[in-house]
Amino acid sequence: MRADRLLSIMLLLQVHQRVTSRQLARRLEVSERTIHRDMDALGAAGIPIYAERGAGGGWALSEAYQTNLTGLNEAEIQALFLATPPQLLTDLGLHQAADAALIKLMAALPTISRRDAEFARQRIHVDGAGWLRAREDVPFLPTVQEALWQDRKLDLTYQRGDDCIVERLVDPLGLVAKGSIWYLIAAVEGAPRTYRIARVRAATVTDLPCERPADFDLAAHWEQSSIDFRANLPRYPATLRADPAALPLLHAPGRYARVEHVGDPDADGWLQVDMMFDAEHSACEYVLSFGPRVEVLEPPALRELVRRSAEGIVTLYARGPAQRKFDAGSADDRR
Repeated sequence: MRADRLLSIMLLLQVHQRVTSRQLARRLEVSERTIHRDMDALGAAGIPIYAERGAGGGWALSEAYQTNLTGLNEAEIQALFLATPPQLLTDLGLHQAADAALIKLMAALPTISRRDAEFARQRIHVDGAGWLRAREDVPFLPTVQEALWQDRKLDLTYQRGDDCIVERLVDPLGLVAKGSIWYLIAAVEGAPRTYRIARVRAATVTDLPCERPADFDLAAHWEQSSIDFRANLPRYPATLRADPAALPLLHAPGRYARVEHVGDPDADGWLQVDMMFDAEHSACEYVLSFGPRVEVLEPPALRELVRRSAEGIVTLYARGPAQRKFDAGSADDRR
């Protein structure tokens, strides 16, 4: 509703002092033309709002103007009291502060609004951790967080995915929690990069001020970088023939495997499934996990790899535990 949007604009201006039409349009999910009409409406209503041109400009409220908007609707109250994953708050050292803030907010609410908050808290809980993912050790997260709060450059010693250790002087721009995994978005020579906090081997806050791009938006950057990451993943296409009973498991998320297309049943009722993997060995392991319920049609190299792997499994189990123990003992005697 427009009234809600006008209130949101006033609060955003009060919090951020100066905001551009583009930022408001993106935040409120409307066009910039709509924002301009809203600004005209606010001005006509007597709100002391003005625009500043040029670099660093935007919409602003008169410094003397303050709003005291205390009315929260039912949905807003419920949203505030939905539990943020407690482990993430603990990682940031904010768990006790969050509890204290919610207690103060609860005490300030009318009785009927407290019921709305408790209603939401008892019915929805957010758990950002996966079932099978072990929790990562992030001893340098407080140091990274300190650099962010102080707007200071950060000296990093970082272990890359190829195990190479590198030294970087970075401008920390933001922290992102993906499930239970923490990432640092930081700029090196003006270019934002992503660092996994668990791979940080040393971190020191410097006295140098952080150079933060004026138009940097953490959420927008993460969304775009996630899209780019997925688009640049290695791609290994394969065509499978699958028992229909296995199809739901083929669709299940996990590993780098994605169903692209499911064809019509063949004469035996089985389905042709086009899938995308990250590498040949991943595709082989994935197919083998389904046993006789999935067959590789294409490419021939993958079909041959699965066949050889299956034969190796049969040979291994055909020998039996006793034979394996005997062979191991003979090998020791030869040494």
